[in-house]
Amino acid sequence: MLKTVSCWLMGVFYAFAGVMHFVAPEFYLQIMPPYLPWHLGLVYVSGIAEFVLGVMVIIPSTRVLGAWGIILLLIAIFPANLHAAMNDVQLVHRPEWMSQPTPAQAWGRLPLQLVLIAWAWWHTRPDVR
Repeated sequence: MLKTVSCWLMGVFYAFAGVMHFVAPEFYLQIMPPYLPWHLGLVYVSGIAEFVLGVMVIIPSTRVLGAWGIILLLIAIFPANLHAAMNDVQLVHRPEWMSQPTPAQAWGRLPLQLVLIAWAWWHTRPDVR
C-alpha cells in the first residue's frame, strides 16, 4: 500500500514538473550551464522525459523502467543544479510565491537529489511480502 501511494506521489510530482517545462521554460533556462548546447531544446526534452517517466512509475507494468529512467534523469540534470549552486544563479523568472533561493538552499538541493534517487531506486526493488 505504501509503495503504491509513493508511486502515485512520485508520478504526479514528475509529470507536473514535466508540464512546467513547457508552461515556464524560462525558469529552467536560467540554470542551464553555458557549456551545454541547445538550451531550450534540452529544457523541452527533459520536460518530456519527466512527464513520461512520471506516468510510467504510476503504471505497474512500467514502474521499474520508469524508476530507472528517473534515476538517470536526476543524474543528467545534476550539472544544471551544480551550475546554479556554484554560480549563485539568481532566479529572475520564478513563480511569485517562490523566494530567491539562498546559496545554502542551492547547495542543499544537491544532496536532495540523492534522496530523490533513493526514492526512485526503492521502486526498482521487488515488493517484499
